[in-house]
Amino acid sequence: MNDGVLMELFFWIIGAALLDALLGFAGLFSFYLRDDMVKKLAFYLTAFAGGSLIGGAFFHLIPEASEFFEPLQMSFLIVGGFVAFLAIESYFHWHHCEKCDIHPFTYTMIIGDAIHNMIDGFVLAASFVASIPLGIATTLVIIGHEFPQQLGIFGVLTHGGFTRQKALIYSFLAQSTVIIGALLGFLLAASSEQFASMLLPIAAGGFIYIAAADLVPEVHKSTGAAKILTFFTFILGLAFMLWIKLTFGG
Repeated sequence: MNDGVLMELFFWIIGAALLDALLGFAGLFSFYLRDDMVKKLAFYLTAFAGGSLIGGAFFHLIPEASEFFEPLQMSFLIVGGFVAFLAIESYFHWHHCEKCDIHPFTYTMIIGDAIHNMIDGFVLAASFVASIPLGIATTLVIIGHEFPQQLGIFGVLTHGGFTRQKALIYSFLAQSTVIIGALLGFLLAASSEQFASMLLPIAAGGFIYIAAADLVPEVHKSTGAAKILTFFTFILGLAFMLWIKLTFGG
């Protein structure tokens, strides 16, 4: 990559990471929305994000990675990304404490969220390295699934004994690690084309894991007419990523 391309990628990646970091203040919106509205919105955003992540993996990242790796090599990297996300989430998974007045899982959850967001930064960097249209689409997808998640984290922190002000500060600090991940991803991609290409299938594995393990199970919790609507919202997410691919070639 020449210097001009690197600088353009740098501004896109950092801009997307800064926008993502602002989601740490998502808890502010909970002051103005009813609980039932937040829950309904979360279902549809989660379904759309699930479809978009699957579409991002299969329509964008994996085809792009196929230009650099043999099928078996690429399969190992995709599985590696999937397993890495599984290991991280398993290690930092928190459990609700039913009998505690002040829940001890709050700081553990903040640490886990911070690591998750750092990985999101790597995913953003990999997506923009693949193509700017894909990077923009990935940014929208991450924001789509992070917004309801951050609303939930804010609620858990306040339930665990944090004041609203403290919960907002810690949520923002944890969300801001996306900038660190994006910077590291950019620097490594800029210094090594091989590393940049390796990020693609690893990120694809991460996309598949997040969608299959975290988002789709949440979609199944909807009932009645909402279940049908969330299914079609999931399909809409897939269609959105296919449209990005066919329109911009990202």
